[in-house]
Amino acid sequence: MRRPYAITLDVGSSLANLTGSWRSERPVYVDRLPPCNSACPAGENIQQWLFHAEEGNYQAAWRVLVRDNPLAAIMGRVCYHPCESACNRGLLDESVGINAVERFLGDEANRQGWQFDPIAADSGRRVMVVGSGPAGLSAAYHLRRRGHGVVIFEAESTAGGMMRFGIPQYRLPRSVLDSDVQRIVDMGVELRLGQRVDDIEATMQQEKFDACFLGVGSQIGKRAYIPAGDARRITDAVAVLHQMEGENKPLLGRRVVVYGGGNTAIDVARTARRLGAEESIVVYRRTREKMPAHSHELNEALEEGVKVKWLSTIAAAGDETITVEKMQLDESGNPQPTGEFETMQADSVVLALGQDVDLDLLARLPELNIERGVVQVDALQMTGRRGIFAGGDMVGGERTVTVAVGHGKKAARAIDAYLRDSTPAQAAKHELATFDRLNTWYYSDAPKTIRPVLDIIRRQSTFDEVVGSLDEATALYEARRCMSCGNCFECDTCYGVCPDNAVIKLGPGKGFEFNYDYCKGCGLCAAECPCGAIRMEPEVD
Repeated sequence: MRRPYAITLDVGSSLANLTGSWRSERPVYVDRLPPCNSACPAGENIQQWLFHAEEGNYQAAWRVLVRDNPLAAIMGRVCYHPCESACNRGLLDESVGINAVERFLGDEANRQGWQFDPIAADSGRRVMVVGSGPAGLSAAYHLRRRGHGVVIFEAESTAGGMMRFGIPQYRLPRSVLDSDVQRIVDMGVELRLGQRVDDIEATMQQEKFDACFLGVGSQIGKRAYIPAGDARRITDAVAVLHQMEGENKPLLGRRVVVYGGGNTAIDVARTARRLGAEESIVVYRRTREKMPAHSHELNEALEEGVKVKWLSTIAAAGDETITVEKMQLDESGNPQPTGEFETMQADSVVLALGQDVDLDLLARLPELNIERGVVQVDALQMTGRRGIFAGGDMVGGERTVTVAVGHGKKAARAIDAYLRDSTPAQAAKHELATFDRLNTWYYSDAPKTIRPVLDIIRRQSTFDEVVGSLDEATALYEARRCMSCGNCFECDTCYGVCPDNAVIKLGPGKGFEFNYDYCKGCGLCAAECPCGAIRMEPEVD
């Protein structure tokens, strides 16, 4: 209810604090959703762990991070950080290097030997997880945190799925991968390597599993028909990257042609250079602007001597050559043949045209609905067979490590509810903290930290990690570039600018509240709040 005008007496007593003119609206503290949090497929509370990191409390930051994502050191290397594309700071100078800080925290956890928090009380229920890739590891971790017994079945002799067999070591060192996996095993998850599951239903019954999560990656390379004199010279990118994990490395020759335009094509072309190829050429049928590979991956490849033949497609392959047809884009941007051909020298051709998931293990589950090679799931990641859930590459969408981790977490929450005969609680969605809500005068210019990069000679001849980590000083600096969009970080600006002494400090970590008996609704606090954590709301009659 609106309060009438009250006469105030400047007599140095508490009477001087009585409210002044009518108030048409009042300030309210709000928690808005930071755009980085909103954009993260793994559902990390990025702003909160950055807050702890900028205080120098790295273990607290890591523990907040791994509530949602157990693979911090891995993610700091392979995630394509959509959070940074959404970061409001990018509209001021440059986005916060969230991915770099995440990597620092993950590496620090491995260096210090930090372990996950103790699990909840044992539930007595058991869950079968098929596949030890990012989706399976994430699901196993979140299920174990809830007290369930978890067994991961992995057909390969080593864990990691497509993180191991699809990402080269110069991007993801295997020691980092092994450390993050081992931490999940150490919390009580059983990992059975070299055990392929052919009959899910029978395995569940034999070992008395109460639920199952399917997290099989896309490990089958797509093929294309190319007339070839010697078909042995044509292989696929998945096979090449898989062979890199064995003792016998692939023999690609001195002149390697990679057919495709995605990140996998770039990975194979860069791998070929490191294996000794004098020429590593990517043949892509569109322009650079249309290329699905991430720009920084392409730039690194070009620096290493990889070449790209744009607007081209392979028409045929001879004994030592390939025939390439030039393309042109039509009005819709689609490539069309021109009838112009060119001959190129090539010792081998690697097809990088995408991957499919091996769905043979689902043959005995007719209840599962599969459309165009994708397992259909409901909003809770459950398949057509009650008690069997799926995520990652199997369910389609963007096939990245981060998306798979998010699927695993979501499925684990649903499986936990299924085992407890309840419904997963839905977190309230807060309004987005957009750039226009911020008061950016508070933030001085602070350029984004550039991560160290391995010298070009070693990049061309070794599989040493290309992009380095931040040290503590630069990680701390980068974390402090966060503007805490939409959430109070107790900077005291509202307390300092309020002309009516209507802002009450509740103590460190507790924020503030308004005394509406004093507040006149001038809106100065909301206008001056750096992070947009105050909203002016109309008074209710």
